[in-house]
Amino acid sequence: MGSSQAAASFLTNIARAAFGLGLSATVLNSSLYTVDGGQRAVLFDRFRGVIEETVGEGTHFLVPWLQKPYIFDIRTRPHTFSSISGTKDLQMVNLTLRVLSRPEVSHLPNIFKTLGLEYDEKVLPSVGNEVLKAVVAQFNADQLLTERPHVSALVREGLIRRAKEFNIVLDDVAITHLSYGAEFSKAVEQKQVAQQEAERSKFVVMKAEQERRAAIIRAEGESEAAKLISDATAAAGTGLIQLRKIEAAKENAATMSRNGNVMYLPSTNNMLLGVNPGR
Repeated sequence: MGSSQAAASFLTNIARAAFGLGLSATVLNSSLYTVDGGQRAVLFDRFRGVIEETVGEGTHFLVPWLQKPYIFDIRTRPHTFSSISGTKDLQMVNLTLRVLSRPEVSHLPNIFKTLGLEYDEKVLPSVGNEVLKAVVAQFNADQLLTERPHVSALVREGLIRRAKEFNIVLDDVAITHLSYGAEFSKAVEQKQVAQQEAERSKFVVMKAEQERRAAIIRAEGESEAAKLISDATAAAGTGLIQLRKIEAAKENAATMSRNGNVMYLPSTNNMLLGVNPGR
């Protein structure tokens, strides 16, 4: 009996020790939390509320049950949302906006108290739609295309200003898509076709005008040339005509001399050799 009681007591002590070690491990594990790279933690205390200092990367201690950590991702993240806005000339435009955002680390406790962990999903779509509608309403539909860089700059400035009010930093803002309604798109297409036809007609008219001017200049040149020839002929009398005949005869003689099939015949008087002219 004595040995049985001793063994039972020994087992009981081992069980108590194991339970104590397990309890200690559980308490120790619940007293630690880890903040990974690109993250910050906001600590909530049941007595003091949200602690105003953020916790950086690494493993940290806390008081179980009394304190609880909330982890924020402070890396830049992309967000995309769309908005249907009315232009100054009452055309509906569908725009898609992409922003890269991150929280201001020094204001994480305030962000947690006012907005929570999903702060960006609560703020960016609403302020983005607000800014887009306000900017688009300042322009006509066609100006959104011709002045797109100016429109993007206004959207960027307005959105950065509004997001800063909620302690959110925007690293980039860009309009990635812009489209109009079917009726306006058809009207723009018809306008472009009409402009192309007008330009074509203008080109045809300009071409005809240039051809007319060229014909006039050519006729004037031919008339002036004829006048100069006439004046020269009148001034030189028959001498110029005789000179032209001599030049033509020389050219014909040169041509015939190069042709072997042509026989040269002397003048008529020389052909009557041996004939007595008195007979």
